[in-house]
Amino acid sequence: MAKTTQSSFIQKTPGVCGGNARIRDSRIPVWTLVSFRVQGASDEELLLNYPGLTPRDLESAWAYYASNQIEIDRIITGDND
Repeated sequence: MAKTTQSSFIQKTPGVCGGNARIRDSRIPVWTLVSFRVQGASDEELLLNYPGLTPRDLESAWAYYASNQIEIDRIITGDND
């Protein structure tokens, strides 16, 4: 069963996106958005490239990252031990 955080609309579902945190009802992992942002993508660019996302989705992704930075950074670097 999917786990959705009440305040952020971030879900973790076994078997979907490797069980990693993702944007509500999508297959867009938080780590992907964070990775693009670190590479210089603006919110506007991300919204253009992912038309199903809303500004609220991005706010939720950034809030999740702020609270779970070690988890997301490990996924991005491939250090999942």
